[in-house]
Amino acid sequence: MKKILNILIIPMPWKIKRFLLVKFWNYKIDPTAKIGLAYIFPKNLIMEKGSRINHFTVAINLDTIFLKENSSINRSNWITGFPQKVGSKHFQHQLDRKSQLIVGKETSITKNHHIDCTNVVEIGDFTTIAGYNTQFLTHSVDIYKNIQDSFPIKIGDYCFVGTNCVILGGSTLPSFSVLGAKSLLNKSFTDEHMLYAGVSAKPIKSIDTTAKYFHRKSGFIA
Repeated sequence: MKKILNILIIPMPWKIKRFLLVKFWNYKIDPTAKIGLAYIFPKNLIMEKGSRINHFTVAINLDTIFLKENSSINRSNWITGFPQKVGSKHFQHQLDRKSQLIVGKETSITKNHHIDCTNVVEIGDFTTIAGYNTQFLTHSVDIYKNIQDSFPIKIGDYCFVGTNCVILGGSTLPSFSVLGAKSLLNKSFTDEHMLYAGVSAKPIKSIDTTAKYFHRKSGFIA
């Protein structure tokens, strides 16, 4: 029944849909935030001022989505997870695991990306997940222990992630960094103002701290 209700409210005018999502789903959605024709039904949804989720995006089976001020998830993204307290035998060794997507202020996730939030995916402020077909994968099978395991992913502030990358659980992209197109990020780095690229990604060269991308006051790029 709940899935039917979810589908029925999708095409409703936004003011009515927002009222229903706040009243009956207990979501926290600022009056200036907006969701398009998208299936967005995590357990908890927080959308701050000016944030938006555009058409044909799906977000299901996770505990929380938190969009900070003026952040955006654009068209045709697929966001999933594995919520806590579902009575499953999976991840019993990770009772403190959180199935969350946190998107920083003025940050943009563009089109056709896949974000697996079995564990936390945190993306900082003024960051761009650019292009198409980047995958965030927080869980996999530990072949030595023969169990499914998960680790968080953290992308810093003022980062730029190029098209068609793979980012694995346990990875960190430091603030003021670029991840080159088609790269595999599978470890945590700490050096800022750096281009990382390759399979597996490694530091390629430093980026001048005066680069204008790193000093934006607005997420919009002309």
